[in-house]
Amino acid sequence: MPGLIPDVLPAAAPSASSASSAPSTNSPMQELIPGFEGQATKAYTVLARRYRSRTFAEVVGQDTIGRTLQNAIATGRTAHAYLFCGTRGVGKTSMARIFARALNARGQTQATEIGEAIMRGDDMDVVEIDGASNRGIDDARDLIAGAGIAPARSAYKIYIIDEVHMLTTPAFNALLKTMEEPPPHVKFILCTTEAHKVPATIQSRCQRFDFRNISAAKIAGHLQDVLRKESIAADDAAVMQVARLANGSMRDGLSLLDRLVAASTDGRVTTALLADVLGMPDDSVVAGLVAAIGAGDARVSLERAAALLEGGTSIDQALELMAERFRIVMLAAVCGADSELLEVADEARAEAARDAKAFEPATLAHLIAVCDAVLRSAKQSGAPRTLFDAAVVRMALAARFAPVAEVGAGTSARAQAPVPELPVKKPLRPM
Repeated sequence: MPGLIPDVLPAAAPSASSASSAPSTNSPMQELIPGFEGQATKAYTVLARRYRSRTFAEVVGQDTIGRTLQNAIATGRTAHAYLFCGTRGVGKTSMARIFARALNARGQTQATEIGEAIMRGDDMDVVEIDGASNRGIDDARDLIAGAGIAPARSAYKIYIIDEVHMLTTPAFNALLKTMEEPPPHVKFILCTTEAHKVPATIQSRCQRFDFRNISAAKIAGHLQDVLRKESIAADDAAVMQVARLANGSMRDGLSLLDRLVAASTDGRVTTALLADVLGMPDDSVVAGLVAAIGAGDARVSLERAAALLEGGTSIDQALELMAERFRIVMLAAVCGADSELLEVADEARAEAARDAKAFEPATLAHLIAVCDAVLRSAKQSGAPRTLFDAAVVRMALAARFAPVAEVGAGTSARAQAPVPELPVKKPLRPM
């Protein structure tokens, strides 16, 4: 009835059940990731791209190549084609971009704009081609047709062909004439990780530069610089181990460092974090096993080897880690703990020098060979654990086994020893 129903009803008090079922004020990302505050809304650039070399001097470990290319530009003796060879992540493509920028972005009012476009890989006069996906003869013909067109705003039209060894034989044959006598405004920079697959006819038309693998010490130094710029704390031992695992590739080292930084909860990179991320045992576990072998204690060696496997390490990985540890100790024994060949942290150098006192260098070389032989045999064996345990016992009791040289010498001596003559019975005379 009119006048009996108020225009505004009083708000009902929320019940306990309704309060408990009220939607959470947290965002979906906050519910999935505790502590999320929107940091990931901005696109992230990986360390390998953010700290990519931009000058000749910044290409770590390739000083001679950088200096040669700079001298060629300064003296006006640049070739029409270059071949950059080397393993992945050693600076081939970066050096190609830097070289292209030095050729095209000098003495121009648009030098900064052109140079930045070249370093980004999107300059109209510096064409980057992926040889793996543009490998056919039709792609080669398109390249030849484009090479006849003058550069739009630079001195040269430069073609950077990455993974050039992936081109087909007809494509290589189509490029022969153009690479031998290209237009004066064209230069080629070919990059490859497998130089032996590039035809000799192509290589003979290029100036070849072989990029070396980067030493672990130089990789570790660069990683330390990156960590300082990123304000990230790290243990020296962890950084050195990352550098060793990079196997001469700076990009691999930066990629692994990126994984560790992402996995760190306290903003620090440690050896324990590295072991957790890669599923590797702590260095102390392998060092303890090697120390037991050096002491000649077969029982303790077997126990520590079993603990290594029970921790999740495979037999193959355990043998590889043991061989690497024996190598470090061997280098300390032969070259000294201060040798540059010993690419480990200072604390690990002292440990290696201490372990080296328990071994003869020849014994360490023999133990490395044993690890390699068992590693190959275990892959084909139906009882790899048996081979592994037997190898550990053999290593611990190496002093009781006859050296291979002595065994061979003994066999040779026995082979050369005169055979005693047996008495010959004379036939009986007939009666």
